[in-house]
Amino acid sequence: MAFYQAPPEIGNQYDDDRVLRSYLKRVFPSDVLREAEPSLREMGELAGGELYRLQLEDRLNEPKLTQWDAWGHRVDQIEVTQLWKRAARIASEKGVVATAYEKRSGDVSRVHQFALVYLFDSSTDVYTCPLAMTDGAAKTLLTHRDVRDENDFAARAFARLTSRDPSQAWTSGQWMTERTGGSDVGLSETEARKDAEGNYRLHGTKWFTSATTSQMALTLGRPEGNPPGGRGLALFYVEVFGPDGRMNGIQVNRLKDKLGTRKVPTAELTLAGALAVPVKGLADGIRNISPMLNVTRTWNAVCAAAGMRRGIALARDYARRRVQFGAPLSDKPLHIDTLADLSAEAEGAFHLAFRAVELLGREEAGTITESEARLLRLVTPLAKLTTGKQAVTVLSEVLECFGGAGYVEDTGIPRIYRDAQVLPIWEGTTNVLSLDTLRALQKEGPLEDLLADIRALVSTASDEALQRAGEGALSAARHAARWLAETFQKDPLGVEAGARRFALTLGRAYELALLVRHASHALAHENDGRPRAAALRFATRGVDLVRDEDDRALAAALANDVAF
Repeated sequence: MAFYQAPPEIGNQYDDDRVLRSYLKRVFPSDVLREAEPSLREMGELAGGELYRLQLEDRLNEPKLTQWDAWGHRVDQIEVTQLWKRAARIASEKGVVATAYEKRSGDVSRVHQFALVYLFDSSTDVYTCPLAMTDGAAKTLLTHRDVRDENDFAARAFARLTSRDPSQAWTSGQWMTERTGGSDVGLSETEARKDAEGNYRLHGTKWFTSATTSQMALTLGRPEGNPPGGRGLALFYVEVFGPDGRMNGIQVNRLKDKLGTRKVPTAELTLAGALAVPVKGLADGIRNISPMLNVTRTWNAVCAAAGMRRGIALARDYARRRVQFGAPLSDKPLHIDTLADLSAEAEGAFHLAFRAVELLGREEAGTITESEARLLRLVTPLAKLTTGKQAVTVLSEVLECFGGAGYVEDTGIPRIYRDAQVLPIWEGTTNVLSLDTLRALQKEGPLEDLLADIRALVSTASDEALQRAGEGALSAARHAARWLAETFQKDPLGVEAGARRFALTLGRAYELALLVRHASHALAHENDGRPRAAALRFATRGVDLVRDEDDRALAAALANDVAF
């Protein structure tokens, strides 16, 4: 009799996630966990049930742009998929954004919120993109405006961005990228001109906007007379639709045809007199939008961990079902070894992402220490860049775990991999975030705070093997710090050349230290050796990526393929 492959299945994504539940038991006070757990279990059931089924059924559908109606009027209507419509309602009702601002869980409210995000993300075809921008916009308005002042536009917007009522809830876009380039935002060509009534109107093209169906956006423009460069840009609030329901001086030129995140209606926009309100002053827009970037980069890291978790969950279930050469793949030593590597990487990414979440929550609750505040500035880019690279590597391997089925579109597996590829790109590429890490060190000097935290984490190691793993983490971080100091003295440009390896070493060393701490806790309080296995496995997979000697002339010859 022929053997036919059985598709993988998933259940309640909270109950089935040993890593998340173990982590929450450690960081949540018992009363907070008791209050939060029903909402997490409900989200886990949706993620493994209704939303996952709808995701598979909705696989072939993508957003559609209608630019003109039957009578020649410009309408620029974007229709999103059924899954996105359902996800929008669930996100508001379950407080995927609101939980952070209600603060019912005190200084772990952000952990509660991002646990919801982590469960929700993988079954919603990246609906977390507009939600991340929404959270970032709420944070930015809260930072720069008085959202309690009913006469301030920000109060109305903030209330909608954080609403649990689907009929009232808004999402937000973030429109920064232009044709002149992505990372060098100072080259922005969008102009902010005053009209006869003294209102600002924006004129220009936004080449890449990811939350185009949102009701509002935060964007950058250069007020007339301002100097070129980043300092001359201002941060503006834009409502996408006017009182008549038509777009507010905004035209949708086209939807982007992308490798992945194809359910996200990413668009190219022309701003043709869009009415806009300055959020804070008429300059320093890049600095003023930074609260949004810090939040969205945290979302990026958590969603990277979530994507890895989903891929591995499917691969594990499939391995139990798929029989080859007389036994299931889950019994094959080489397959076991492969899944163990992937699991260790995913657990390291999870703990780093949620370390950033913890620090963000403490900052917002006012319980953060000075050392932790400096650490937050460093950990945010480290978490984003490290987990983004891990997600692509892990999910490439997940694809391979399914053999040919992983390469076939109607299994749904290729989408998981394609969507992961955006994670090292969105909100700053790996190289851009590596340079941001250097800027954080130069401005605030948090490297000593990171080293101190790693020392404290690894000091909790409860057995010899974990102690050796912890020593490896500390040794790698110290090597990176020594390399930075020595290279800066003799060759400052060499620091830039090695910035990626430096940042990834810090990120992976921190992940290993966090794994060691959690492993020791799990052994003592849960009698569970799996976190220990993850820490020891991670320690063997390469943590220190720094090279002490690096000939930049040779690198240039190789990179540009020129004679040397």
